[in-house]
Amino acid sequence: MKKMYALLTAAVLFFAATSQAQIASLALGSNLPLADLRMKDISGREVSVKEAGKKNGVLVMFSCNTCPYVIKNQQRTKEVADFAKQNDIGVILVNSNEGSRADQDSYAAMQAYAKEQGYDFYYAVDEGSRLANAYGATRTPELFIFDANGVLQYKGAIDDNPSEASNVKRTHAKEAIREMTEGKSVSIRESRSVGCTIKRVR
Repeated sequence: MKKMYALLTAAVLFFAATSQAQIASLALGSNLPLADLRMKDISGREVSVKEAGKKNGVLVMFSCNTCPYVIKNQQRTKEVADFAKQNDIGVILVNSNEGSRADQDSYAAMQAYAKEQGYDFYYAVDEGSRLANAYGATRTPELFIFDANGVLQYKGAIDDNPSEASNVKRTHAKEAIREMTEGKSVSIRESRSVGCTIKRVR
């Protein structure tokens, strides 16, 4: 019985990993997808990524309430969000965990979590993981930074060491924002996102 359970668990994990691997990530240089898709924000009103944007662009981060990597990166999330806003770039966090919507990633849980963390930016529900599918996002946290023209300039992790903040040598997202707003080409446009898989419903 234990052997059968182990085999079933392995099969489920393999299927989940394979499904995630088949999702194509949005190509650099792509235009903002589903820019007008309305999503319910923790404030109670609906918002789109386009509305969240500011003069110099928008930072979209796929996140949640429960992933250990999200929790571990919480201070860094707030720091990069503050840096984006200082540079006139809008910020929106998106929760695409449809598979956990009735549990710890429910709308009420999102509101409570955002209040506890002191979020001062949008945090919206991605129903049906539609935005995550359009972006090809597979993990939390995972960032996509678009410029003033809605063109994707950076995607991936916040920095080069999601596991250990004390060992970070380069803050990829901040550097991308800095270079982008200074009119320079973004030198590192992509990095590997490390975190929990987005819990889609199949």
